[in-house]
Amino acid sequence: MNITKRDLVIRISNDTGLIQQDVMAVVQKTLDYITEALVNGQNVELRNFGVFEVKLRRPRIGRNPNDPAKDVAIPSRAVVKFKPGKEMREQVLRLTEKLDQPKA
Repeated sequence: MNITKRDLVIRISNDTGLIQQDVMAVVQKTLDYITEALVNGQNVELRNFGVFEVKLRRPRIGRNPNDPAKDVAIPSRAVVKFKPGKEMREQVLRLTEKLDQPKA
């Protein structure tokens, strides 16, 4: 199951008692500022959450799955990378134990 922006807004609104419309405005502004910083080449570091950064992928040669004999030139491009913070990484690692348990 995925969590949407709308789900976040509802949860924050319920937890804080703020109007959903106000929460939506703050969440959207936050996302806009993160995007703006990345577009301007800045990293975005949210302590205990993680770091968003723009990396440049080098050009490479790929294969067309429908015609493997042909090489396809893939140009370089900028991509967003996310590196989780320590707390998030540790919490997600605990999920491994739950997923590794045999299902009855």
